Amino acid sequence: MSSEETRGVTDGWRSYELLYRTREGDVVRFNMETNESTILVTNRKFEMYKASKYEVSPDMKLVLLAYNVQPGRHTPLLLHCAAVTERDRADTDAYAQIKYTLSPSDEREIDEDGGWSLSLSVTSFLHFHRETWILNPPEVRNAHLQFAGWGPRGQQLIFIFENNIYYRATVENRSIRLVSTGKEGVIFNGLSDWLYEGGRAFAGDRFYAFGIPLDEELPEVLRKRLAYATINDTLVPRMDIPMFTGSLYPTARQYHYPKAGEENPVISLYVVNLNGPLHTIEMRRPEDQRIGEFYVTMVKWATSTKLAVNWLNRAQNISILTLCVATTGVCTKKHEDESEAWLHRQNEEPLFSSDGLRLFFTRAIPQGGRGKFFHISMSISQPNSSTDTLQSITSGDWDVTRVLAYDEDSQLIYFLSTEDDPKRRHLYSADTVGTFNRRCLSCDFTDSCGYVSGSFSPSMDYFLLNCKGPGVPYAAVYSTHDRQKVCDIELNLNLRRKLDTLQMPKVEHREINIEDYSLSVQIMKPAGFIDTSHYPLLLLVDGTPGGQSVSEQFDIDWASVLVSSFEVVAVRFDGRGSGFQGTNLLHKVQRRLGMFEEKDQLDILRFGMCHETLSQVYGGYITSLLLSSEDSMLKCAAVLSPITDFTLYASAFSERYLGPPKPDRRAYEMANLAYRASQFIDKKFLIIHPTADEKVHFQHTAKFISRLISERANYTLQIYPDEGHFIHNDATRQHLSQSLVNFFEECFRLSDFEFEEVLEEESEEEG
Repeated sequence: MSSEETRGVTDGWRSYELLYRTREGDVVRFNMETNESTILVTNRKFEMYKASKYEVSPDMKLVLLAYNVQPGRHTPLLLHCAAVTERDRADTDAYAQIKYTLSPSDEREIDEDGGWSLSLSVTSFLHFHRETWILNPPEVRNAHLQFAGWGPRGQQLIFIFENNIYYRATVENRSIRLVSTGKEGVIFNGLSDWLYEGGRAFAGDRFYAFGIPLDEELPEVLRKRLAYATINDTLVPRMDIPMFTGSLYPTARQYHYPKAGEENPVISLYVVNLNGPLHTIEMRRPEDQRIGEFYVTMVKWATSTKLAVNWLNRAQNISILTLCVATTGVCTKKHEDESEAWLHRQNEEPLFSSDGLRLFFTRAIPQGGRGKFFHISMSISQPNSSTDTLQSITSGDWDVTRVLAYDEDSQLIYFLSTEDDPKRRHLYSADTVGTFNRRCLSCDFTDSCGYVSGSFSPSMDYFLLNCKGPGVPYAAVYSTHDRQKVCDIELNLNLRRKLDTLQMPKVEHREINIEDYSLSVQIMKPAGFIDTSHYPLLLLVDGTPGGQSVSEQFDIDWASVLVSSFEVVAVRFDGRGSGFQGTNLLHKVQRRLGMFEEKDQLDILRFGMCHETLSQVYGGYITSLLLSSEDSMLKCAAVLSPITDFTLYASAFSERYLGPPKPDRRAYEMANLAYRASQFIDKKFLIIHPTADEKVHFQHTAKFISRLISERANYTLQIYPDEGHFIHNDATRQHLSQSLVNFFEECFRLSDFEFEEVLEEESEEEG
C-alpha cells in the first residue's frame, strides 16, 4: 500500500501547533489551544509543482517543496524545490522559489564522484517587486549543490558545495564557508560517504549537528555552533560499477567502498563557532587502547557547550558514550558498553534535561535466562563532581524500542516498548523518581491499535499518536494529562471504504517452540481459505540480524496481492537472530550467519507444505541456503540482489557478525554460498540483480553463477542494466513485479500438478 493511500503524521510540533499535510493535500498548522487550523501552503501549489516532499522553516514563513522528480546522471532522483512564503497561503502572486536537487533520505545512491547533483537559487516575487538571492558562492558558481536544509531557528540555511559546508543566518544574508577541506568523492564534510550513508551503517542522510541551543535565555553568541563530521576515504579501496548503456563503449562509475577486512574511512568530529571569526575545535575521543579504529555512531547537542558523542570500535563490541566540551574538544566518558558478540542499536540519541545534568539512554541490561533486553538508564551528574549516579528506570524481559520525551515538571519519561508483546509497540510513561512506576497510555484505546508511534509537543501538554496497526492506520492528538482525545488528524477513511469492497487476506499470528524459544509466525490466508484444501505456501524471507518480520503493523504489500490473486498461503517468521526477544536469541548467529536461520526456517516448513520463497539482500542469502538444503521441501525460490560472499560485502556489516576475515577466514568460508552450488541442480532458482547495484554489487551474483555453471546447477538469471539497488524506473519496477508473478505462477502450477500425481498414486494404492 503506497504512502499516498495510507497516511500517518510525522511532520512535527511547533510549540502548541502541530504541522501536517491533510488528506486534501494542504500543509496546515493546527493550534491545540484555539482549536484552529491555518493553511501554510495549499495543495494547489503541490499540484502546480507536482511536489512530492516538503519542509517548513522553523519560523513557518517558508516551505520547501520538492518537485519534478526525474532520473539524473549522478543520482537516481533529482528533485527541484520551491520555497513558498507565508504570504502565499492566500494564493497571491507572492512566492519565493528555491530550485535544487535532493536525493530522498530513504533511497540515496552514490554518483561517480561520491556526491549528489544539485543546484540552487532563491528568488522572491511580489507583484512588481523582485529580489533574487543566489546561494552559489562565487568560487562554486557552477558546482552542484549536495545538500540544503533549514536550521533549527528562523530561516537559517546550511548547504554544501564540493563537500564543503556553507551557512546563512537567513536567506538574505551572505554565505559563509565554514570548511574548505572537501574533496569530491574522497573527503566529505557534513555529508556521509557510502559506508555511513549508503550502507545505512550508522548516521543516516547527513552528518552534522546544528548546534544552536533553543534556550532563549542564552545570549545569541552562545547559541550558534555547528558540529560536523569529516570523513576521509583516501585509503579506502575503490569499486568500479560498469555502465553499459548511453555510450558506444561501456564506462565505469567509481566510488570508495570498504569491503570486509579492507581499509575503512577515517572520521573526525569538529565544532565551529558561527559568531565572529571562525574558530574550529576537534572533539577528541577518550584514550582507550581497546578502541583503535572506530566509528562515530551518534552526535547530539546536550547543552549550549556540550556535545554527546558515541564512539564504537571497528569490531563493534565496545562503545563509549561521551560528553564533549565544544570549546576545548575534551570528551568525558559517561557510559561504556561491551559485548562478547556485537553491540546492537548504537545510533540512538539520548535525552537530556535542560541543565544537562540528567541523561537518559537505552542500554542492554541482563534480565535472566533470555539474556539482555534494552531498557532506560538515567545518569545523574552532580554539580562540581566527577561522579555520576546510574539508575535503571525500566526492567523486564521486554525492550524499550524508543525514548520519546522527558517532562521535567512531572519528572516522567515517555517511551515505546514491547512489554505487551514483542509484535506490538505501545506508549508508556515512567516515573524517574521513587519506585519508577510505569503506566501504558495507549494499551486500552482500541483492539485495532496495537502498534503505535508518537511525539510530544514541546510543552508536554499534548501527544500525537500514530496507530500503525493491526487495523487501518489513524492519527490523533491526545491530552497528556488525562489521555482524552483532542482531535483526529487522519482516519484514512478512503482506504477503509476501499478495503470494505475487497476480499482481503486473513492474517493469523502463532507461536511455535523451537528448542527453548517461543517464536512468532505470521500466516496470510486467502479470504476463502478452506482447511481441507491444498494451497501452495510462500515463505517470505527478509531482514537482517536484529530485525523483525512479524509484527502487528498494518501492511498491504506484494505478498498480500499474491495471496488474494493466486490462492496462496504466505508465511513470515522471526527465528534465531531476530530482534526484540533478548540478546541470547539475537546473538545466536554470531560468526555463524545462516546456520540457525536455515534450521529455523526449515522447521517452519515442516508445519505446512511449502514450495516457494521470495527474498532480497540478506534474505536472499538465507533463501539460497534454504533452497539448497538437503532437508528442504522447497521447489522454487526467487532472490533479488543476494549476498553470496560476505568478503565482498561492506566491512561494517560483515565484520559485525563474522569478525575480521583475517587471520581466521573459517566463518566467511562457512557462510559462502559457493559451497552449496551443487545442491541447486534440481531446483527452480530465479536470481535477479541490477548490474549497477552499489550496495550488493553484481560481483556477488557473477561469482556465484560461475560456480553454479561449473556444478551444472539449474538457475535463471535476470538482470536490469545500469539500474541501482533501488529501482526507480516505473517500467523496470513493473517488469520486475510481473517477472516475479510469472515465475511463482509457474511454480504454483507445478506444485498443483505434483499434488495431483500424489493423489492419483494414493488412489491407486487404495484401489
